[in-house]
Amino acid sequence: MSSTHQDPELVPEDDTPPLLDHQYVKRNDSFLVACRCFSGITAISAILCVVANVFSAIHAFKSGDDIFGGVLRCYAIVIALFVAVAETEWQRIFQFWRILEYWAGRGMLQVFVAVMTRALSDLESGGQAMVILQQVSSYMLLGCGLVYIITGLLCIGHLKRYRMKKAESREQALRDLEELEQRRRELESLLARKSRN
Repeated sequence: MSSTHQDPELVPEDDTPPLLDHQYVKRNDSFLVACRCFSGITAISAILCVVANVFSAIHAFKSGDDIFGGVLRCYAIVIALFVAVAETEWQRIFQFWRILEYWAGRGMLQVFVAVMTRALSDLESGGQAMVILQQVSSYMLLGCGLVYIITGLLCIGHLKRYRMKKAESREQALRDLEELEQRRRELESLLARKSRN
């Protein structure tokens, strides 16, 4: 004789869905965090190159002996600013300069700015501190550019773009789930009010 009695441990006490564990869903991708840190270092190096080239350009125009060098330093300032803004990965830049989306192209531009900063450095422009700033900024940006070129050739940039899309889709799914949870709570409270009436 078959029994319709069920094990009480198998019967759910409450039919409400389990709460979403936000800490589990909002976990950070350590690879993307490392990429953000490296982008920050590259942006700081580019800004240091901007500062070094600004002081060198001011000195070149004040002395009047090296007007063409001053103009070249102005170009280096503009390109270094462009490198710093590109590290924010602002999509508007990538629409017009598609090559900067690829790490090898971005790295070549960084190497170009670093070489310009080092080649145009003026040993007489601001004393020992200025020389140190020019050398440190140019070598930092040169190192970042070489890392970008090597990792770009190894398709690490493609991996980063893939993981960024995956993280964005996860965040969108989390927002959708939060909206659904809020809607469910609103419906439950509405149902509770109607049942009391």
